[in-house]
Amino acid sequence: MKKIAIITTVFILGFLVEVSAQEWSSAATIAANHRQVNQQARIAHGTATGQLTRAERKALKAEQRHIRNVKHRAKADGVVTGEEKLRINRKQRRANRNIHRQKHDAQTRY
Repeated sequence: MKKIAIITTVFILGFLVEVSAQEWSSAATIAANHRQVNQQARIAHGTATGQLTRAERKALKAEQRHIRNVKHRAKADGVVTGEEKLRINRKQRRANRNIHRQKHDAQTRY
């Protein structure tokens, strides 16, 4: 009887750890998705106002596409690890800096 209780407890704890890991990875990717949508809006605004040249826009969009691919690969196994989350976060911070630098440099579309 004691073995059954221990096995059941281990099984339940394992299940709870798996569920919490999935929720954590889901929360991490939700924040990353929101950040990426914001970055894409900033690129669109820079294009509309003439702050970004075509070449700058193309490079920034390629960077966004790369981040999106990294996120898809991280989520492919169902769990986003801490290392994967840090890598995505680092790439998004770099993209933020690049967007700011490109929008505020002396080059304009016109």
